[in-house]
Amino acid sequence: MLVNIPRLIAAYYTLRPDPGVPTHRVSFGTSGHRGSSFRNSFNENHILAITQAICDYRKAQGISGPLFLGMDTHALSEAAHCTAIEVLAANEVQTMIARDFSYTPTPVISHAILTHNRDRDSGQADGIVITPSHNPPEDGGFKYNPPTGGPADTEITAAIEREANGLLAQENRGVRRIPYERALKSGSVHQYDFVTPYVSDLASVVDMQSITSSGLRIGADPMGGAGVGFWEPIREKYALDLTVVNPRVDPSFSFMRVDRDGRIRMDCSSPYAMAGLIDLKDRFDISFGNDSDFDRHGIVTRSVGLMNPNHYLAVAIWYLFQHRSWRDETAVGKTLVSSSMIDRVTRHMDRKLVEVPVGFKWFVEGLIKGRLGFGGEESAGAAFLRKDGTVWTTDKDGFILDLLAAEITARTGEDPGEQYRELTRSFGEPVYERIDAPISPERKSAFKNLTPEKIGASELAGEPIAAKLTTAPGNGAPIGGIKVVAQEGWFAARPSGTEDVYKVYAESFKGIDHLRQIQQEAQAIVSQALS
Repeated sequence: MLVNIPRLIAAYYTLRPDPGVPTHRVSFGTSGHRGSSFRNSFNENHILAITQAICDYRKAQGISGPLFLGMDTHALSEAAHCTAIEVLAANEVQTMIARDFSYTPTPVISHAILTHNRDRDSGQADGIVITPSHNPPEDGGFKYNPPTGGPADTEITAAIEREANGLLAQENRGVRRIPYERALKSGSVHQYDFVTPYVSDLASVVDMQSITSSGLRIGADPMGGAGVGFWEPIREKYALDLTVVNPRVDPSFSFMRVDRDGRIRMDCSSPYAMAGLIDLKDRFDISFGNDSDFDRHGIVTRSVGLMNPNHYLAVAIWYLFQHRSWRDETAVGKTLVSSSMIDRVTRHMDRKLVEVPVGFKWFVEGLIKGRLGFGGEESAGAAFLRKDGTVWTTDKDGFILDLLAAEITARTGEDPGEQYRELTRSFGEPVYERIDAPISPERKSAFKNLTPEKIGASELAGEPIAAKLTTAPGNGAPIGGIKVVAQEGWFAARPSGTEDVYKVYAESFKGIDHLRQIQQEAQAIVSQALS
C-alpha cells in the first residue's frame, strides 16, 4: 500500500515522457498540471518545460516582480521545487522560497502575492505552488498563480501548456537551466519568511480576539501537510488553547487512515481519511483537518462529527453576512454543483448569488474587487473577504475556514453542526450525493456540444423542470456539461477528465428516495441528450 519513495524519486529523474503519447503531455486542469513520475506524467522534463514556459509568459506580460515559490509535503514536490529553482535562476527571476526550505501552503502564496502587489502598478509579483492537493502520495502537481494571486485563468494556462508541450517536443532544448547549487548562490533565489506576515494578518480576516477570549479547546490535524509549521505560531500569537494532534511529516503518509477504496488520500472531506480526528472530537470544542496544501478544510464538531462540506459552506455564508459590515451589494459565490441550501440562505438574506462553473479561478476577479464576500466549492474549498471588505486571498484558504469555525462557536455558543441544524429547520434538509456513471470515450467527448435544446425532458422526478443549463448563470461561462433544476431537486453532469465515466451531482429537498429518482432520471436524460 505504501509508495516506494526512493523508486518514485528515481522515476522522476530517469523516466522520459513521450510527447506523442497524450497522457505524457503537459495538461493544465482546474488545479494545474498533475501526474505521477511512475506514469510518465510528472517527471523532471515536465517541470523544466513548464517552468520555462512560465518564465517566458511573465517576460511577455512584463511581470518583473518577485515570484513566490511554495511546495507541499508530497515527495515529488521537493524534487520539482529543486528543478524549478534551476530554471527560474537561469532566467534571472527573483524567486522567494521558504526559509530553511520549509513547506508553504497555497493560501500563503496567494496572500504573499496580493500583499506585495497592493497599491503597486509595476514590479508585480506572481507565484508557483507545487502540490497535487489531496491526491495520493505518488502524485505531483504544479500550479501557476499570476499577479491576481489566484489560479490562472484558462487563457493563461492554455498558453503555458502550449509552450511547455512545444519544449517537450524539442527535448527541452529551449529550456534555460543552471545547476542547483549555483542557482542558490546566483543572487536570484532568496529565503523568505512566509509565516510571520500571514499569521500576523489573520486578525484582519477572522475575529481572533473572540476565539482567544472564549477559551475554546481547539484541535488541529495538519494531516502531514504544508501547514504543519503554521499552527504553533498561530497558537502563540493569539494565545489559543490549540493542540496539534499529529505534527508528523512523512512523504509516504503512512500515518493516514485509508480512504473508502483502500488508497491513501489526504482528503479532509472524507470520513475515512479523517477518522483519526473524528475519534478525538469529544476532546475539543472544535477541531479541523486540512489537505496537503491547506486550500481545503474539514470541520469536526462535537455535535455531528465531520461536517459535510456543503453544510459548512451554508453555515459560513449565513454567519459571515450577518457578522461582517460588508457592503449591501457584496454577493455570494458558489460553484453550480454546490448545495442549493446556499441559494436558499442567500435569498433569505437578500444577497445576490453568483453561480459559476467548477474551478476557483472563477471567483478571483470578484474577490479582488470586493464584489464577492465569499466564494466556495462543494469540494471543501473557500475564501472570504477581510473584515473591512477588501481581498484576503484569491485562492482557497483552509486556515481561515478552520478559524472561522472557531469564531462561530465562540461568538454564537453553538458549533457549526448545531448552526446547520437550525438552518434545516428554516430552509429544509437536503440530501446530496455525487456518483459516477460509465460512458464511452466517444459519448464523453459529446458533452462539449450539449445545448439546453438537446435536453428533451420537461419533468425531473415528478416536478416541472425550471432550468436547463449548459452555461453558468453567474458569468455565462460553459460548465462543461449540463445542469437541470426543479423546485425541490436538481442534478448536474460533467465528464471525468481521467476516466471513462461522467460525474452526476444531485440533490433533493424531499429525501433519499427522491434523490435516487433524480439520479436514475439524470442518467436517462444525459443518455438521450448525447444520442
